[in-house]
Amino acid sequence: MKSLVLALSLVMYLLVIALPHKKAWISLGAAGLILAASYAAEAAGAGGGFLGLGEALGELVNWNILMIYVGSLVIADLFIYSMVPAYLADLAVRSAPTIGLAIVAILVMTGLISAFVENVATVLLMAPIAIELTRRLKIDPSPFMIGLAVMANLQGTATLVGDPPSMIFASYAGYSFNDFFFIGGRPSIFFAVQVGMLAGALYLYAFFRRHRRIEIDLGESRIVSLVPTALLLAMIAGLAAISFLSGAGLHASSGLLCLVLALAGLAWYRFARKESWKEVGALVRRLDWETILFLIGVFIVVGAISRIGLIEDLAALASVLIGGDAVLGFLVIVAGSVLISGFVDNVPYIIAMLPVAGSIARELGLAPELYLFGLLVGSCLGGNLTPFGASANVVVVGLLRKEGRRVGFLQWLRVAGPFTLLTTAASALFVFLVWG
Repeated sequence: MKSLVLALSLVMYLLVIALPHKKAWISLGAAGLILAASYAAEAAGAGGGFLGLGEALGELVNWNILMIYVGSLVIADLFIYSMVPAYLADLAVRSAPTIGLAIVAILVMTGLISAFVENVATVLLMAPIAIELTRRLKIDPSPFMIGLAVMANLQGTATLVGDPPSMIFASYAGYSFNDFFFIGGRPSIFFAVQVGMLAGALYLYAFFRRHRRIEIDLGESRIVSLVPTALLLAMIAGLAAISFLSGAGLHASSGLLCLVLALAGLAWYRFARKESWKEVGALVRRLDWETILFLIGVFIVVGAISRIGLIEDLAALASVLIGGDAVLGFLVIVAGSVLISGFVDNVPYIIAMLPVAGSIARELGLAPELYLFGLLVGSCLGGNLTPFGASANVVVVGLLRKEGRRVGFLQWLRVAGPFTLLTTAASALFVFLVWG
C-alpha cells in the first residue's frame, strides 16, 4: 500500500507540473484513487484499509484554512473595487522625486498589500497602473511587471492571510495570526520577510534608478468607498484579537470571522452599492475556486501519505543524508526548496515537507522554527525564480503578452533571479541568526 500511495502521489505531482491548469482535477483524482485503493484493500481483507471518505473530509481537509482563504478572497476583491490601492499608487507617483523611486514605491506598496490580500488579486490591481506608467514613459513594461509579481509573492509569506502556504504552515505549526510577528519572545516570519523585502527593494532601486524625473500626469483615482478598507482592517484586527484571546494555534473562529466579514461585504456590495445579483454572482465566480478544490485534494493525498507512514520514512532518509549537521540541514532545506518551488507548485510541496522538516529539527534537538521557517522562506520565495513558479508570475506573463511583450525564461531570470537570491539569502540569514 505504501508503494501504491507513493506512486499515485508522484504521478499527481508530475501531472500538476505538466498540466497546471488542470491541477484541481488532478489532485481530486489522486485523492479519489487513494480512497478507492483503501476501500478495495479493506474489502479484499488484505488489512490495507487505512482511510475512508468521512475521515478524509472530516479530519484531513482543513476547512478552517479554506474558510479563511475564501473570506479573504472576497474582501480582497471588494478592496480592489474600492480603488483605495490605486489611489495610494497614484499618490506615490505624484510624490516621488524620480520615476525610479516612484516605481520602487509602487512595488513596495504592492508587497505590503499582498501581505493581507491574495497575490494574484494584488497583481491584477496594480498591473494597470504599471502598464499605463510605462506606456507614457515609452519604456519596456516587462521589468516593472515582473517586479510586481515577485514582490507580491515575497510579502504573501509574511502573514497568516497572505497566501495558502502561510495558512498551511499556521495549521501545521499551531501558529496564530499574532505568532507570525512574535513567538516565544523572538521575532517571527513576518520580520524575516521584511529583511528580505529591504534587500529586494534596494536591488529594485538599483535596477530602476536610471529613470529620472519626468513630468507625467496619470490622473487621479477616485476612492469609491472606505467600507472594504474597514472590512480588511476588521479582519486583521479580529484575527489578532482571536489569536490573543485563544492563546494558541489557529482557532476555528478565525475562519468563521473571515466568512462573516465576507458575507457582510457582499451584502454591502449588493444593497448599499446597489450592484445587481448578477454582479454579486460574477464576483463570487471570480474567486480562486480552482486553488480551493486543489487544496482539498492535496490535503487528502498528503494526509494519506502521513497516515500510512511515508512521512516518517522520508524524514529518516533526510536525517541520514544530513548526518546530524544542523547548518547543512538548514542550507539543504532552503536551497532545495528554492529550486523545487521554482518549477513545482509550492502548495503540495509544503504540505508534504512541513512534517519532514519538523521531524528532522526534533531529531537534531533544534528549535522547530529554524527548519520550518527555512522551508517556508525557500518554498515561497523560490516561486519567484521562473515565469511559471507562482500563479502571479503566470498572470503577469499573460498580461504582458496582451501588451505585445513576450517574456521568456531568460528575460524573467534577468530581473527575478538576483531578486530571488538576495531576498531568500537575507530572509534565511535572519531566520538562522534568530532561531539557529
